[in-house]
Amino acid sequence: MQLLIYILTYPLIWFISILPFRILYLISDLIFLLLYYIIGYRKKVVTDNLNLSFPEKTTEELQRIHKKFYRHFVDIFMEMIKTFTISEKVLRKRFKFTNIELLHEVEKNGKSIMMIAGHYANWEWLSSLSLHTKTPCYAVYAKIRNPYFSREVLRSRARFGFHLRHTSKIISTIDQDAKAGTQAMYGFLNDQSPRIRKTHYWSNFMGVKVPIHTGSEMLAKKYDMNVVFMDTQKVKRGHYTCTFSLLTDKASSFDDYNLTEVYLKKVEAQIRKEPAYYFWTHKRFKHKDKAPKD
Repeated sequence: MQLLIYILTYPLIWFISILPFRILYLISDLIFLLLYYIIGYRKKVVTDNLNLSFPEKTTEELQRIHKKFYRHFVDIFMEMIKTFTISEKVLRKRFKFTNIELLHEVEKNGKSIMMIAGHYANWEWLSSLSLHTKTPCYAVYAKIRNPYFSREVLRSRARFGFHLRHTSKIISTIDQDAKAGTQAMYGFLNDQSPRIRKTHYWSNFMGVKVPIHTGSEMLAKKYDMNVVFMDTQKVKRGHYTCTFSLLTDKASSFDDYNLTEVYLKKVEAQIRKEPAYYFWTHKRFKHKDKAPKD
């Protein structure tokens, strides 16, 4: 059945990916109308997330964020499809790194780099980072249920030299590189909800106490990595910038979870600046009622 679904739908997806952006966004507008006004995909999740995160905002303000988010959400999906066939020239034009020289400066000390970001603006096109550095770039991914689509998504993300590693393989990859003395960059998106049984740390995120991923901090400390935050901003439809900031070149000097807190504040700052561009359909606060008492 999964193969049949792939055979029937992939040709359409590929055809959409070769369309000009102006047509792509016209389709996005039509899907938005269907998704928002008729299907109502995860509307309750988005509404609950926004109410929890912005109790100070009026109903009208939240509604504007809600609607703007869904427009952006569909755009991101269409841009992900576009990644299947987008050219290097177009990607460079539409996703720009504002201070790549900072990253090159950080590379000079020879240590590997932990690149961390949130699910904000367009995280898919961060894979274009490999076009701007000779240092191997890796990113963590979770498998899509349909193995045929999973293969195509991985192929599209790796088109420009990015390396993908499953969550179960990334630690062994880092360990092998460290033992071989190989410098590399490892990309992590740490703002989603971890499994309760794997939770070591709880903190306030957008004013709500939730379980927090701490794996990137643990790895940065263990392997003495530089830690760089990637701040992606949406300039206009289909155009983004990413600005790097060095969080530390001495990860081991931080007390446990303090580096994670610095990261969380960076993501919160992004969200509060323009809330509509965060990934609100994710059930980020689903474990809030299980938070340990202070």
